Amino acid sequence: MGFLPTVSAGVGGFLFLLTLWAALVSRGEGETRAASILGILAVFVAAPFFLPLLGTEAQRGPLALTLLVMVLGAGLALLIPWRGRGLPRFGDPAPGVDERDIMFSRALLVPGTQRFEEYYKSRPQNRAPDDEFRKEPGLLSPGTVHFHEQGYAAADAAFWTIEMLRPFVEGEADGGEGAHTGSSGFKLGGGQDPRTPGERELSDPAAMSRFLKAWGLKMGAHSVGMTELRDYHKYSHIGRGDGFGEEVDLDHPFAIALTVEMDKEMVDQAPRAATAMETAFQYLRGGVLAVQMADLIRRLGYQARAHVDGLYRVICPLVARDAGLGELGRMGLLMTPGMGPRVRIAVVTTDLPMALDGRADDPTTIDFCLRCKKCADCCPSNAISFGPPEKDENGVLRWRIDSEACFTLWGKLGTDCARCMAVCPYSHDANAMHSFVRWGIRHNKLFRRGSLWMDDLIYGRNPPPKEELEWMNVSELTGPHE
Repeated sequence: MGFLPTVSAGVGGFLFLLTLWAALVSRGEGETRAASILGILAVFVAAPFFLPLLGTEAQRGPLALTLLVMVLGAGLALLIPWRGRGLPRFGDPAPGVDERDIMFSRALLVPGTQRFEEYYKSRPQNRAPDDEFRKEPGLLSPGTVHFHEQGYAAADAAFWTIEMLRPFVEGEADGGEGAHTGSSGFKLGGGQDPRTPGERELSDPAAMSRFLKAWGLKMGAHSVGMTELRDYHKYSHIGRGDGFGEEVDLDHPFAIALTVEMDKEMVDQAPRAATAMETAFQYLRGGVLAVQMADLIRRLGYQARAHVDGLYRVICPLVARDAGLGELGRMGLLMTPGMGPRVRIAVVTTDLPMALDGRADDPTTIDFCLRCKKCADCCPSNAISFGPPEKDENGVLRWRIDSEACFTLWGKLGTDCARCMAVCPYSHDANAMHSFVRWGIRHNKLFRRGSLWMDDLIYGRNPPPKEELEWMNVSELTGPHE
């Protein structure tokens, strides 16, 4: 056993370098606390494995063997696939969600108008909480806690650009009268598809899915998935824009969900103006991708509708979940495997035959959220539940947030807060270190427990927002323009 002390020292050196690498990665991410703690841990983790070299000859072998058995046992316990038993799973919600009842729709109601009076006459229970958020200045408004003239203007400009997409979310298939004209002056996709609907169904659905996914990723999507469009995906009534109060008429059998990444550096500023800017910009990016993909499909001779911010007919997180892109977490957002809730979602519905993806159905994400509760601890409005998921009035297990409390805080801050997104352990950068941790969370119950403790130790239970980005520090312009 004379070689065992050398092996032990080698293991200690490896653990030292591994932990030091993690510290350097954290430093590169701007996580100074994490880098410091990991640097200290590198010494403490490695030191015991050098002790056999300092002991007596009789002690060295047994001590080295004990340390090696311990590290081997710990490694096997943490890395062998063992997801655990009895993990919670969410069912399918009941259909019939009315878009008029979501906070974004209620915020658009104008006091004194007929629509305002009719809505609260039919939903008197919403009047008192809505009166509370109307006392606040409102999103992107002067007088809010985090007012930033340039940042708010940037966010507002992105939302205005999204409105410019509205004429293009729907259109005619087959390149008919609704087809657009390219810069060459020719009508792109002109002419009717000579195939009959029956012949179109003979196209290869799997090949079509591969093409659309690859093109979506090439255009800048983080993930793309396909699913059958179900009743509970659709709103029952329109709550924003033209057609307010009308029943949603959407008979497309399929849906394509796309996610776009929100920049970690911007999200880390939460709840300041940078988060509102990034949210608006990524809604715009997702909307552009959806509009372009819908138009592509129509040029192939099929019906398609893009669902973008302000013009949804579907509940995007549910579509994305069933398209295999993630699971719904404690904070009510889609938790993607690669970057947690740090994404925005757009959807295209269509009658184009495609190979469909299976639902994410990842109980390890729900189990992680069940135990983590970091978003609830850090939520300034106390809108996120600390308890387990509960059955709603339809008997479906789910987490609910207090949307009135959340939205009222937005009106006070002037931004969409995003503290829950910023502190979520799943939101870390998608580099090798964090990707390994996410792999361990999905595959091993003990790893899942240990990662929660380590995240609190390294990053803090309630980490403060990052310092404002230098380029965001713009002096207020005063005086008349020359």
